[in-house]
Amino acid sequence: MSFTAPISLPSNAGHRPDTVAAGPFPWIGLIALSAAVFLSVTSEMLPTGLLPEMSSSLGVSQSDVGLLVSWFAFTVVLTSTPLALLTKRMPRHGLIVMVLVVFALSNILTAVAPDYTFVVISRVIGGLAHGLFWGVVGAYSAHLVPKDQIARAVSITIAGGTLAFVFGVPLGTFLGHLLGWRLSFVVLAGLMLVGAVVIWRFLPKVEHYTAKRAETVTTATGTITLKKLPRDPTIGPVALVCAITALTMIGHYTFYTYIAPFLSDTLGVGSDAVAPLLFAYGIAGAIGLFISGVVFSKRPQLGLVLGMSVTVVSVTVLALFTQTLPVAIGAFLLWGLAFGTFPPLLQTRLLHTASVRIRDTASAVYTTAFNIGIGLGAFVGAFLLAQVGLGTVPFVYVGIILVALILVLASDLVLRRRRA
Repeated sequence: MSFTAPISLPSNAGHRPDTVAAGPFPWIGLIALSAAVFLSVTSEMLPTGLLPEMSSSLGVSQSDVGLLVSWFAFTVVLTSTPLALLTKRMPRHGLIVMVLVVFALSNILTAVAPDYTFVVISRVIGGLAHGLFWGVVGAYSAHLVPKDQIARAVSITIAGGTLAFVFGVPLGTFLGHLLGWRLSFVVLAGLMLVGAVVIWRFLPKVEHYTAKRAETVTTATGTITLKKLPRDPTIGPVALVCAITALTMIGHYTFYTYIAPFLSDTLGVGSDAVAPLLFAYGIAGAIGLFISGVVFSKRPQLGLVLGMSVTVVSVTVLALFTQTLPVAIGAFLLWGLAFGTFPPLLQTRLLHTASVRIRDTASAVYTTAFNIGIGLGAFVGAFLLAQVGLGTVPFVYVGIILVALILVLASDLVLRRRRA
């Protein structure tokens, strides 16, 4: 008579499989996730459209208000990965609901802030929520669909960020011009709470990879420690994607953080035209997002090369033709279209590159890289604004994007040689 010892697996032995079974495309869940992204990005970028109003009200310079974006971003940089590790065993679904509530609190505190220091504190709270939010959301869509549908799912999710530039920031700017900047943050806080309810109700729950470096099993004869998992081979390529992301965002936010004064002071458009132009920029970005999902979903590298090339040309034209308003505005809108391709293509490339085992962690590191770019970009822009003026900023942007483009081309060459 044979005897087989009973084996009990540890609670964390199970993990998300490498593939998700094909089924109906989760439109409702992804749209709910996109709505949360819309609110998050609007909260992060709203000060860029309200620089003059916030500067006057708080008694600080416009560059100081621009640095609110840096405070927010650097908080994300410092906390997103540690928070992702601390919460890696918590349900992803509940975390998104929780961070939206914290976002609402952050925006209420901003609205009632008596001085600039209080606003900084409120933005730090928002940055904590934002870092955790993107550490979860970055990979959430990939947990909902099979690998061959990741690009499509990511495009839908990221569309919320693009729509934040199309509708969120311009509408918040318009509301701030009409009724005061504080009311814009109050309205946004209310929408955050509505978004939390929508996520709780409509976003499907998912399983995610939670395996430890070393696992144990318990048998009738004792506890056995399994062999440690080998170093993931996708770590290097993921780090390269994140480095390119950080550099690209440094360039973009060096210029875009101060786009409102550039439009009004350098191009000479009226203050009442700033919100419509930002709206048009966002529409162009939405078109770029659509192009990235339809044309470049299977070739994100090609999309990045073309997007960066168009950005270099359009921003150069914008900087050189500030006295020719139709040409400058056309270049401004073309820049918006090109930049609209960046977030979905970078995110898709990351999720294609990262193995399932490190996908959540890779998304947290990607979020850190993205926000390093935002924070450093806003800081560099503030320095340039104070030292040499806005006229130099777009040329610095072009130089940084050229470096990022060289890295994209070089990385593609290296990967091809390794596959050969």
